[in-house]
Amino acid sequence: MLGRLLSFALFQGLGALFGWWFVRTFVPDATGSAAPLLLCALVASYLWHVFDVALGMRVLQWLSDGAALPAPVGFGLWREIAERMRRLSRLRERLVQQRDDRLQDFLAAMQASPNGVVLLDADLRIEWCNQSAQSHFGLDATRDLLQHFGNLVRDPGFAAYLATGDFQKDVLMPGRASTSSKPVRLSVHMHPYGEGRTLLLSRDVTAVEQAEAMRRDFVANVSHEIRTPLTVMAGFVETLQSLNLSEQEHARYLDLMAQQADRMQSLVSDLLTLSRLEGSPLPSVQEWVPMASIFQQCRQEVTELSRMLWGQPQTLDFDIAEGIAVAGSSAELHSAVLNLISNAVRYTPEGKGIFVQWHANGDGSAQFSVRDEGVGIAAEHIPRLTERFYRVDRSRSRETGGTGLGLAIVKHVAQRHGAELSIVSTPGQGSTFTVWFPSSRVRLPAPDPEAALSAAASAT
Repeated sequence: MLGRLLSFALFQGLGALFGWWFVRTFVPDATGSAAPLLLCALVASYLWHVFDVALGMRVLQWLSDGAALPAPVGFGLWREIAERMRRLSRLRERLVQQRDDRLQDFLAAMQASPNGVVLLDADLRIEWCNQSAQSHFGLDATRDLLQHFGNLVRDPGFAAYLATGDFQKDVLMPGRASTSSKPVRLSVHMHPYGEGRTLLLSRDVTAVEQAEAMRRDFVANVSHEIRTPLTVMAGFVETLQSLNLSEQEHARYLDLMAQQADRMQSLVSDLLTLSRLEGSPLPSVQEWVPMASIFQQCRQEVTELSRMLWGQPQTLDFDIAEGIAVAGSSAELHSAVLNLISNAVRYTPEGKGIFVQWHANGDGSAQFSVRDEGVGIAAEHIPRLTERFYRVDRSRSRETGGTGLGLAIVKHVAQRHGAELSIVSTPGQGSTFTVWFPSSRVRLPAPDPEAALSAAASAT
């Protein structure tokens, strides 16, 4: 500001000096008069103001152009004003850029959310939606922008929810991709915010509802499976208490009670096995289990089971390759092998054969299979065989002592060891259950040097 005053005073001084020189040179008679000096000083002041206004206009034009170019004034107050405006403009641009970056980060976070997010204006028109919402409701972010959400989602339950205006709770509705074979259930909740705007959140609860349904079915099935033998045992106890039975009848009733007790014990044991499989960490990949010994133990157990069920052992054919080990839990692998072979024993009629095979494949993987000559399974039942308590023939399962949990245990063990379970069956011809272990879980026996040398010698 001081420089501006000094420049104004300098202009006036120069004007007065010019007037004194002019009068003295060209008008000697008016040398003593002050009027020429004042006139020249006023003219100089006017010229200074004209120049100053011109500089101001240049600065205004520069601001109108966005202040992107360097300041148009190289000195004085207008230079200072221009530089300060330039700094403020840059600061404003940085702030705007930072806010835009934060907005983009916020939108990217909402875009990455597995839940659907829809921003609605005061008229419930779509302002923005993420990919999950587009998938849930079949929306298109470009096509449906500013469309009324109620016109695009016409589910009766959601329409009633929207009409009531009570958004304290969510509403359940089918997703756009829902079908009878693959249902999709959405939880939709609307949250008013701002000046009449609404935030709509959607969440895929299909897995949650299925898990809840499975839990209810599981509790009902367990209750039913335990209640049946308990009812039978209670009837036998009442009979023993109220009737005067012979020693032979007394012994027969006690045998029947023991069978029911064994059935409940097997059920509880399988339930504990499933609970342990679901709640324990994955088996170690450092512990190698020799599978030949597992099959040897299972062979002894199922031979006794076959004799108990059918009076004499069925034809049990074991083809077991020696030396192949699997990384995992010995107890879990034993349970899976025993369940598969036991099922074959239970559902294969007397006089038919059961064939168990364990061998390595050419790619380093290994597999064991259990093939029976039983009644077979219809194709519509195969996808559900590994469900808990699912039985093709419930009466037959109870007669043979099955709990309905064996294949569920096998499936869990296979998954925990990175293996795959496949089932092939034809009604009237039997079934084949195969568990395939990947090469990363299999250790093959070391080659025998003497056998290799003899093979090479015979080849020559």
